[in-house]
Amino acid sequence: MSKTIVKRVLISLLIGMAIGAALSEFTFLFLRETARAPKAIVLTIPAGTAEQVERGEQPPTLPENMIFVVGDLLIVKNEDVVDHQIGPLWIPAGASAHLALTTEENLAYECSFQTSKYIGLDVREPVTFGTRLYGIFFAGLPLGVLIAIYSFIMPNKKPITPQ
Repeated sequence: MSKTIVKRVLISLLIGMAIGAALSEFTFLFLRETARAPKAIVLTIPAGTAEQVERGEQPPTLPENMIFVVGDLLIVKNEDVVDHQIGPLWIPAGASAHLALTTEENLAYECSFQTSKYIGLDVREPVTFGTRLYGIFFAGLPLGVLIAIYSFIMPNKKPITPQ
């Protein structure tokens, strides 16, 4: 192989990897909430929640859907004077309970502190540095190969010399 062919292929692969990195990092901006290590997340049911739900009002501090990463621990603290339930957890007034989120899944739990009577828990795999590298290589390498093939298909422009 001549040096120009090797040079052309390497430049094409570098261009493909740069574009792959840009695409991967751009999509990463939308996944920031799962780009973290697992942690304990506290959900507090404030006093007066049962009365608000009974009137058909959504409590402003309680989300209808929550996003977690595998390994998170959901701790529910009940500061209301009424017992509440979220899925398998029964939380007496003034007490707390916890739920370990160990598998990737999308859950819709029955919930007594929501006006809809349901809460969504979306448990996702965490986005790690390794996950980001996979995205760069899986997008960049094939794109670099396609750019190299394209560079061989397109004719070279030769300078026109005056006669």
